[in-house]
Amino acid sequence: MDEKKMNIYTKSGDKGMTSLKGAQSVSKSDDRIQLLGAIDELTSHLGVVKSEEVCAYMIPVLEQIQSRLITVMAAIADSYNQKYRLSQSDVEELEHEIDRLEASFPREKTFILPGGCRASAQLDVARTVARRAERCMVDVAKRHSVDLMTKQYMNRLSDYLYVNARYVDYLHTSGAVPDIQKKQDVATEFKFSEEKVVQKVLKEIDAVSRISLDSAKKLIELLETYSEQHGRKSVISVCGPDGNMIAVHAMDHAFIASFEISMKKAYTSVAVKMSTMELSKLAQPGQTFYGVENTDNGRIVIFGGGIPLTYHGKIIGGLGVSGGTGEEDHETAKYGLEMLETVLEE
Repeated sequence: MDEKKMNIYTKSGDKGMTSLKGAQSVSKSDDRIQLLGAIDELTSHLGVVKSEEVCAYMIPVLEQIQSRLITVMAAIADSYNQKYRLSQSDVEELEHEIDRLEASFPREKTFILPGGCRASAQLDVARTVARRAERCMVDVAKRHSVDLMTKQYMNRLSDYLYVNARYVDYLHTSGAVPDIQKKQDVATEFKFSEEKVVQKVLKEIDAVSRISLDSAKKLIELLETYSEQHGRKSVISVCGPDGNMIAVHAMDHAFIASFEISMKKAYTSVAVKMSTMELSKLAQPGQTFYGVENTDNGRIVIFGGGIPLTYHGKIIGGLGVSGGTGEEDHETAKYGLEMLETVLEE
């Protein structure tokens, strides 16, 4: 059977627009797209470093870093997916490598002119791109969600590349050879990291597919406390991935209208697989989903406060909060999403 040829070019970006996860149509000048481009550039530079013969000892680490950067890119493109998160151990692995390298040679404490050799120059280029990506990330974090561990990882990464560049300069000028035992230690350490990845994948296979009533109650309790701390009287709704309600809780003195609105927000988040805050932008005149609130018998709402509950990349339910402004309700719901994994693993 003949297969239809798929062209590498789609022409969909000819007008300067592209898409992020969740059907977000954004300009290619968007700060998130700039960040994704800088990280993509960085991973390519690391590929050049891997091709340098003298850098063979660091290939296991560089490949692990490239994998981490792919995860970071996925998180930027799909900021509500809890699957794309780095951990404290990822940051600590880089810190361990920095400490190990610094103990391996007498590093000069003065300003270094890049270009001691080709390999170290490539590492310095990668370092400067890493710094640029980190600056772009700071800009993105002003308007969008960026995980703290991701920020720390990007900061440590440029330090790691700098120390490695100086170590390669040392090897070049001294004629020293990287210690074989150290190379074996690095390979063993990252083999353990691979085993952790395997265990994580196995855990995802067994992950819950639907939030339970017990977990919904715990999540609602946390959100009630959060709302009280911020002086809000909220109605909090949790539905399953099918849109059917699991639990609804109205705080004392909450608006009567908030009861139904919160349920609609939870339903909308799973119906369109994005937050109602995102949907509100796409439902403006001239946008992709203009008029969507008039569909589905009026069950769709287009103001903030609804967020799909995702666990290991799967939507296991929807969360709706009503009682404040759209921005305040979105903030509360976002907190609920951040606390979801803690609730599920109690």
